Amino acid sequence: MVETTVRVEDLKKWFPVRMGFFGSLVSRKELFVHAVDGISFEVQKGEIFGLAGESGSGKTTTGRVILRLTNPTSGKILFKDKDITRLRDRQLKPFRQKMQMVFQDPYESLNPRMTIFDIVAEPLRIHGGLSPKETEDKVHKTLDNVELTPPEEFTTRYPHELSGGQRQRVGVARALTLEPEFIVADEPVSMLDVSIRAEVLNLMVDLREKMQVAFLYITHDLAVARHTCDKVAIMYLGKIMEKGPIEKLIFEPLHPYTQALIAAVPVPDPSSKRIDAMIKGEIPSPVNPPSGCRFHTRCQCYIGDICRTVEPLLVETAKDHCVACHLYGNSKESAAKAGGD
Repeated sequence: MVETTVRVEDLKKWFPVRMGFFGSLVSRKELFVHAVDGISFEVQKGEIFGLAGESGSGKTTTGRVILRLTNPTSGKILFKDKDITRLRDRQLKPFRQKMQMVFQDPYESLNPRMTIFDIVAEPLRIHGGLSPKETEDKVHKTLDNVELTPPEEFTTRYPHELSGGQRQRVGVARALTLEPEFIVADEPVSMLDVSIRAEVLNLMVDLREKMQVAFLYITHDLAVARHTCDKVAIMYLGKIMEKGPIEKLIFEPLHPYTQALIAAVPVPDPSSKRIDAMIKGEIPSPVNPPSGCRFHTRCQCYIGDICRTVEPLLVETAKDHCVACHLYGNSKESAAKAGGD
């Protein structure tokens, strides 16, 4: 049996929209940003699970909510079958050691006034229990694991003395120092030079194999996801459009949105076969998302009123491969659900 590290069920995060004084006089209706709007998936032990989609799809919010950096509106978050959805800060502290995050921007996520040693040692000091010598040994071992060697050359430096790739390795080291079982990696290579992206990605894959850490890898680049992830969920406007093994999604994409994202990936061989799919228009406002299928306003496979009025269910079309689209025979179930609601 494969152990499930993290599972989310019907997770939602709505942010209230603050209207000005005159706006509140005109309308008393409370508005919300539907950042994450009812998604479910699970991440297995030692697995890299990807969340992909355009900017504004809700990927980063999903990661922050799972780690309880932001409180969910509804739904469940389970860490190794323990429901952490409504735990208070004091109750969450033991779980903080097992769930960490690598932030997107290595230039902003590291305190410029702290040395590399202090940055990596900070989680150990917060959670306590180690002597100064044990802390030093742990920091050196962690820096060695992320290939910042020899560690003694880095511990006394400050972030501005390191390259972008080295800074991101420090961010990974800070996340690893407590030996977590689950890490959210929020586009960790998007701000790095192409020449060093592969190094950081290979580091994550090596750490997964060596330490059996489960990763939620957030990205907008399906080419990177193919290199890194075992499974991927495609998000659009707070919803999951398709999810499954990465090779399935790359070579047998079902949802028109997934097909369009793959078609947008540059291919060096001009003679290679490409999926003829284009996304038209801009992503709608998450304050007032479209009814029915959220992608229908931009979809070239639009098949009629059912797309506009009935929200498709995420159904399994093959083993572990799920899609939410009326093209794949789930319209009866969707209509039944809509009638029941």
